[in-house]
Amino acid sequence: MDTLWHLDPARAYADWQTREAAGADRRPFSQQSIVQHRAMFDRFHRYLVGRGATLAGFGADVLDGFWLDGDAANYSPATRMRYLKLIDRLCRHLVAIGVRDANPASDLVLGQYWPGEDPDVLFLPQHVDRDMQDFVRPQPHDDPATLQKRAIVALYLGTGVTASEGRAACIQDLNPHASPPYLHVPARPPKVSRTIHLDPFAVAALSAWLYARRSWPADGDLLFSLKRTGTPITDMSLGKIVREAFATIGHEADDMGPRILRNTYCRRLLIRGVAPDTVTERLGLASNRTVERIAATIDVPVSQDCPPL
Repeated sequence: MDTLWHLDPARAYADWQTREAAGADRRPFSQQSIVQHRAMFDRFHRYLVGRGATLAGFGADVLDGFWLDGDAANYSPATRMRYLKLIDRLCRHLVAIGVRDANPASDLVLGQYWPGEDPDVLFLPQHVDRDMQDFVRPQPHDDPATLQKRAIVALYLGTGVTASEGRAACIQDLNPHASPPYLHVPARPPKVSRTIHLDPFAVAALSAWLYARRSWPADGDLLFSLKRTGTPITDMSLGKIVREAFATIGHEADDMGPRILRNTYCRRLLIRGVAPDTVTERLGLASNRTVERIAATIDVPVSQDCPPL
């Protein structure tokens, strides 16, 4: 059994991809394809880690959930098929070397099946949203680690960025002292760059962290990073931070990660009367599908009197 797949999956995948992996015609992949495949593998592996699953043990149910997770819910059919072929090819290799017992992607590839039903749209009720906004307000006794945790929650709840966009945000991308305060999200193809005005409740938390970040013991220019190494905060750590915030305000939900905060931000804008097309643009989405599904959860007509943010 190849233990590197258990100890360092990213390294094991990169090594296999370079030395052995090949396409359907048995020709080695180009360097460009290898770079793309590694990025796709990293995205899938982060999803597994977030679900508490492993490469050796994930099953068809976990694989089905991937297509409904975060950005993956908006993948085109062609992108979904590329991911499925990659996962199928990976699982066949893991079975061959004894890391896995079965390939949960094989039937999906043969049938080209995709989950037909959308998952429930999860968001915070308005009173819980207000409680979370209260939570992110910095307190006089806060140490830098606590300020960072409040700022992380404030960023997702107050800008609607994705988990990966928040992890990649740099110090220079945030300007809470501008008029109006904003976060710049650089282009990450196929997404174009966008500038998001901060929701007012998030400004104090992000300003306090930006000041504390000057003395944070980490190299680099990431807005949020691990001490000493300066590397991005992991998805698992992000989930833990958000869950701790939920525990503090005494609320439980089926999803207690950055995604529910993003959905809550979206719904808050719609309730305020921001046009759906504008909300879609602020979220960096390619279509209105997600915004329309969240808009359908609002029972009363959206007020047209509320000024946009």
